[in-house]
Amino acid sequence: MSAMKVLIIDDEVKLTRSLSFALKHVNIETVEAHDGYTGSQLLLKHSPDLVLLDVRMPGKSGLEVLEWIIQEHPDIPVIMMSAFDDTKDAVTAIKMGAVDYVSKPFDVDELIQLLVATNMRSQSEAALRYPQAGYSSETAFIGNSHIMRSLRGKINRIVEVGAKNILLTGETGVGKGVIAKQLHVKSFGNDAPFVEVNCATLPESQIEAELFGAEKGAIPGAVTRRQGLVEMSDGGTLLLNEIGEMPLGIQAHLLTFLETHSYRPVGSNYAHHSDVRVIAATNAKLEQAVADKLFREDLYFRLCQMPLEIPPLRDRDGDVETLALYFAQKVRETADARKVIFDKLAMATLKAYDWPGNIRELRNLVERLAILSQGGVITLDQLPSEIRGAKVQRPLTIVDAMDNLECDLIEDALLKSGGRKALAAERLGVSRHALKRKMQRLGLL
Repeated sequence: MSAMKVLIIDDEVKLTRSLSFALKHVNIETVEAHDGYTGSQLLLKHSPDLVLLDVRMPGKSGLEVLEWIIQEHPDIPVIMMSAFDDTKDAVTAIKMGAVDYVSKPFDVDELIQLLVATNMRSQSEAALRYPQAGYSSETAFIGNSHIMRSLRGKINRIVEVGAKNILLTGETGVGKGVIAKQLHVKSFGNDAPFVEVNCATLPESQIEAELFGAEKGAIPGAVTRRQGLVEMSDGGTLLLNEIGEMPLGIQAHLLTFLETHSYRPVGSNYAHHSDVRVIAATNAKLEQAVADKLFREDLYFRLCQMPLEIPPLRDRDGDVETLALYFAQKVRETADARKVIFDKLAMATLKAYDWPGNIRELRNLVERLAILSQGGVITLDQLPSEIRGAKVQRPLTIVDAMDNLECDLIEDALLKSGGRKALAAERLGVSRHALKRKMQRLGLL
């Protein structure tokens, strides 16, 4: 996952530098500006994920910069900060469109939690506003292997029965997110909300508020009521990636929600209702996590009412070529790359490779080859060394099949004859010398 980028606009140079130093230690990239005009220019240049903006600065004030950001870049969340405990400024900033307001001096750890939570919420809201670009949600369905035809049938049956709780399992890169999106589209269409969150990236202290929301003042930095992901996905789908990383305490709240479809935001005395399909996804063995007391058994069984295992690419006979050609065509359409084809040996090697990274690894490879090769025929020499080492099996011919059959018959006859070749030859209806010649040719002697 790429680092979050935060633009800090504050006229206090020491503060911006010390804050940048602290944020870089938790993999948050920063850009500093010490006046409103420079901040506006750097926002255009760096396209940050989030802006930390001081209210009072010489020249162009923080509220003026906020007004410009809201008008020109409404998708970038802004958190206001001030050394003055000025309720009027806070209310004004929130009304204008700031997502939060913090007073100096602030606790750096709490600020980091606020930044991460705000960025996660911003990404989820963007997913609701804009359908994901790039590859079609049909990508994981491409291929006609028996195992994929069976998977398509299972997905159609899940859609027909309207299952509310679904557990997707499978290795990293097999397309669990794509399958979840396909389930959503087939059930609700493109207009219903689809909210995706990775449980492993949510701060443990913030995860309850992120999922179920929080009332004003219930958590640090919540100067207004905070909408949770469950509420945001009402009428659609909530995808919980890496469900095995969810803390045990929150698992109890999730179980209650799955059973009742009601929840209580942090700091609220009233229950809320959300009609949402919850899809949990994991590449971990939840059965082992249950045995190790790291995952609630009752939640596991609730999710397992409708389990769906996504097969690894190595088990999808014949689908590697179909997917590779599909990805090559998509790169040509989206990246304006030239047409590429794979020669027979290169394609045979791709088919023989184990693909530990599954569809994601294949897609990345084809994209790289298509762009760097500038079109033409992809040969074995252009494949990475770890893929070139894959053992290519020669196609089975009629002669191969006949030889295999003869080997089986001879070995069976020898077994039943106690290893005596004369008796084995008699059973097979050939002379002893003919049997010997066949065994030599087949490598059985």
